[in-house]
Amino acid sequence: MLTNSNCCQSDQSHAESLEPFKCAACDQRILDRYLLKAIDKYWHENCLTCAMCNCRLTQVGSSLFVKKDMILCKTDYLRVFGLKGKCSACSKDIPACEMVMRAGKNVYHLECFGCQDCHCRFCVGEKFYLDVDNNRILCEDDFKERMVLAQMATCPPSKLNTMKRDSCRKFESRPEQDRAA
Repeated sequence: MLTNSNCCQSDQSHAESLEPFKCAACDQRILDRYLLKAIDKYWHENCLTCAMCNCRLTQVGSSLFVKKDMILCKTDYLRVFGLKGKCSACSKDIPACEMVMRAGKNVYHLECFGCQDCHCRFCVGEKFYLDVDNNRILCEDDFKERMVLAQMATCPPSKLNTMKRDSCRKFESRPEQDRAA
């Protein structure tokens, strides 16, 4: 059973209650003003600790994880039970604690996040495109090139010849540099 619980939930009803609460870890009465309640049990602040590293869970955040009857902090849970993924570019494992980049449903190592045609790395804020048919990320230039090629492939031959003639005319009409030499 996996549980992600709020470990810092305090129960103020303790002050109004007549029955003493016992700590789930040490079985001693809890005389503190506030109770810590996690996984439907009450705890002393010092007793609610990670089963792996023994850190006090109230000091490392508001989440705890329970698996195989162990209470774990987020770091140890991810280290031991975290889901590993595969990089969409290199197909190598990505550890659960590693920083990644995402594009759609694809996940990438930071060093693999770049155009999969020309291999340029993307900068923060730079446009990139996800080719969903081939499940690849592309830079803007390579994406536009693919779009032109795809458009040319679907053109009827007569239209394609017109496109070729037009592009040749544009090329021929460019002013030549260094004519007077």
